[in-house]
Amino acid sequence: MSKREFKSKSFGRVIKHIQDEVDFEPEYYNEDYLDRRITARMRRHDVEEYDEYLDVLQTDSREKEALMDSLTINVTNFFRNEEMWEALRPVLRELTDDQRRVDVWSAPCADGREPYSVYMLSKDDRRIDEDSLSVVGTDISDEALEHAKAGTYETTRTTDIGEELDLLDRPEKYVEIVDEEFTVKKPIRDEITFERHDLIQDGPRRNCDLVFCRNLLIYIDTAFKDPIFETLTDSLREGGYLVIGMTETIPESLRDDFDPVNKRCRIYEYTP
Repeated sequence: MSKREFKSKSFGRVIKHIQDEVDFEPEYYNEDYLDRRITARMRRHDVEEYDEYLDVLQTDSREKEALMDSLTINVTNFFRNEEMWEALRPVLRELTDDQRRVDVWSAPCADGREPYSVYMLSKDDRRIDEDSLSVVGTDISDEALEHAKAGTYETTRTTDIGEELDLLDRPEKYVEIVDEEFTVKKPIRDEITFERHDLIQDGPRRNCDLVFCRNLLIYIDTAFKDPIFETLTDSLREGGYLVIGMTETIPESLRDDFDPVNKRCRIYEYTP
């Protein structure tokens, strides 16, 4: 057996264990993404072979949780891609103009900064009626959801939370700042609902007015992108809006159902 074949088989054993023992569906994700995340966990344990890491997974229950957190897409920022958020202002103004309930869904929401961004932007913009918004953030990671509910974030060497909030006129209205720690104030946290939901397994929500699914699909295997988009599409009411990542595209089979509101910022109106 060649070295390459051995690596493929041992990698496959790790994937099989994840499929059987970890609450995650690896077959939907592309292999390069899985390999990067697994290799990063291997380095944390100072092991070089997949079979060695499999031994760690089988004997250390904490590592199963750590791997789950690593595999889920849990990297985000407040107001990630500011250009998109500026382009979203008129959409939010239009949606809340008639003061009806406006359902917003962020999936996956990771540590909660995206759904908090929606609500804080709405409160910060006098032409948006934040009282009309019902914002839900969902994720498959229980750890990410607990972090989101707590709403506490720290400035680090690579993350400047204060800079992330620069889009707001008065960030101190929405977060409490102690040294380098930023906590979303309770009245804001109370307005956001966080729930566990698997976009791949759990199917659509219904009658959403605005759906965010940003920077997930770049990690998904091509064969499974269409089913996820169908879930997102089935979650939207006619005339609702979909926001995807700046490097992502709507599958060709569904493009006729969407009109670009801002193509550069990947904001689309659902017009089936």
